[in-house]
Amino acid sequence: MSDPTPNTDIMNAVREHRGKFRNLGYVLIALGVLAILFPLVFSIAAKALLGWVFLLTGAALLYHAFQAKGWQSGIWSGLIAILHIALGVYLGFFALTGLVGLTALMGVIFLIQGGFEAVMAAQHRPRKGWGWLAFNGAATLVLGVLLIAGLPGTALWAVGLFLGLNFLTSGIAFVALSRVA
Repeated sequence: MSDPTPNTDIMNAVREHRGKFRNLGYVLIALGVLAILFPLVFSIAAKALLGWVFLLTGAALLYHAFQAKGWQSGIWSGLIAILHIALGVYLGFFALTGLVGLTALMGVIFLIQGGFEAVMAAQHRPRKGWGWLAFNGAATLVLGVLLIAGLPGTALWAVGLFLGLNFLTSGIAFVALSRVA
């Protein structure tokens, strides 16, 4: 069992930057509330941002493929770059396309995460608090099933809502941490 008191080095660092932690918390809370109120807008924004990441990685890979002409696998690197660019264009420039796939992926990830959390709960079963791990695993599994079972309808709100909830809880945690330090 680990010591329940926080590491003093961590608390000193938080204390030293208390204002930054608090301000970050407030920004995350504001973004979280906006994402919860407008989940479709945030879903599209998250998908478009992911598209731009693929566009940039595709451009970098394509540049590398042309620079490494003598490399035996250069053509394969170029094909991977084209795939990245195509996916980037698809996600970045077509507002509602790709949300179903992104939501399905999120559902699958939640199913896997919930399974892992159930295993963790079983490993810690005799110890205090194992029930919270089991509850979290079960809740995550249920979320994954609901996301996948509700497709395509869940695609319009799920990514934005879940981002909003994550931002909100993270923001609250940062504000609380700044107050405790």
